[in-house]
Amino acid sequence: MEGWLISRNRRETIDTGQDAERTAVIGCCFNGRQRTRAEDSLLELTSLAQTAGAQVLEQVLQERPAPDPAFFIGRGKAEELRLRAEELELDLLIFDEELSPAQQRNLENKIERKILDRTQLILDIFARRARTREGKLQVELAQLDYLLPRLAGKGTLLSRLGGGIGTRGPGETKLEMDRRRIRRRIARLRDELEKVRVHRRLQRSRRQGIPVPVVALVGYTNAGKSTLFNALTRAGTVESVQLFSTLDPLLRRVSLPNRLEVILSDTVGFVRKLPHELVAAFRATLEEVEEADLLLHVIDLSNPNWREQAAAVEEVLAEIEAAQKPTVSVFNKADLLPAGQEERTRADVFADAVLVSARFGSGIKELMDLISQKLSSFSIRVELTIPYGQSAFLSQLHDQGRITAQAYEDDGVHVEVELPRSAAVSLRQYLTRVSHRIS
Repeated sequence: MEGWLISRNRRETIDTGQDAERTAVIGCCFNGRQRTRAEDSLLELTSLAQTAGAQVLEQVLQERPAPDPAFFIGRGKAEELRLRAEELELDLLIFDEELSPAQQRNLENKIERKILDRTQLILDIFARRARTREGKLQVELAQLDYLLPRLAGKGTLLSRLGGGIGTRGPGETKLEMDRRRIRRRIARLRDELEKVRVHRRLQRSRRQGIPVPVVALVGYTNAGKSTLFNALTRAGTVESVQLFSTLDPLLRRVSLPNRLEVILSDTVGFVRKLPHELVAAFRATLEEVEEADLLLHVIDLSNPNWREQAAAVEEVLAEIEAAQKPTVSVFNKADLLPAGQEERTRADVFADAVLVSARFGSGIKELMDLISQKLSSFSIRVELTIPYGQSAFLSQLHDQGRITAQAYEDDGVHVEVELPRSAAVSLRQYLTRVSHRIS
């Protein structure tokens, strides 16, 4: 049976420096299944809307057997929403699922308000957050990929699609281009991002020329990755409670307790129902995750839904083929746990896990020790030229690694050997090349 869960007159807002759009958020729970998950997703949609600068006045959750092909929520419920929008003088309605072009057009015509779905809202937030040229290119590509199938005509839908909350994004001028011009723009954006990808590969190959492992921070948005990044690197990067505060990857060198140097990378946060357009567009950025030697999966342990959030991150990692990467689970925000729960939690977390408070620095030493332990066991295959008279280094290679080839040349002993990264660091001056990594 269909029904509504309505939270009336929610007046939570943030100061955006402009008039906030009066908004309702709408979700659906199909066949009565996973109602709690649907409620949590709707609360998250509310946070996303507030991050984008909206004033959320209404939350609506409808139970339905299945989505309505024409209106998603059904014609009768669309009429109820129209009356409610008039009563509350709403400017905008945001749906917690991706709407088809026809559903969005029908809802706009019926309710006579601007309609967004979750995908467009997230794209809108990314458009606001992007700072670097690469980030802006990636967001514009994702927006145009999303908008192209929705350019069915040049009526009210087209004008209202102009970038979401506050009409940010590509803007009306670009949205009024015909499909051919948009496809040409998409092709140019992909070409430019491929150049970015090539440049990243070049930078990465230079990093790979010496045995410096890469550790990437991944996690749900607002899990505390940037705070942890600062705690590990003292980098002083921006920390924010708002969602998606970090879009562009940040790289810093860090020295571990065993003196092994690593490159730490802070990456974009993930979220449930992350738009596929964004995953595809941010491929160049996410390559930092794909190429990392070790992932630190940062989990907000104070969030009651941390298991669902962790699962959402794992889904994205699987989509970018990084699910099999060696991973350490970093349970963050231990300072927010109720008194006495911290010790109980220590016994419950996963084997390769550590409990930290990035904000106050507790657990950081334990985390650094665990990273050292994980990376010291990583091996690489290298080629070295050991000068004559340095027999001690040859003995070290025999003790710590596995020599696969050895030849005596004019300039010294040429050796191919597999050995731990930590051992390779001390032999960096004799390194000829790294053949490949062995985990």
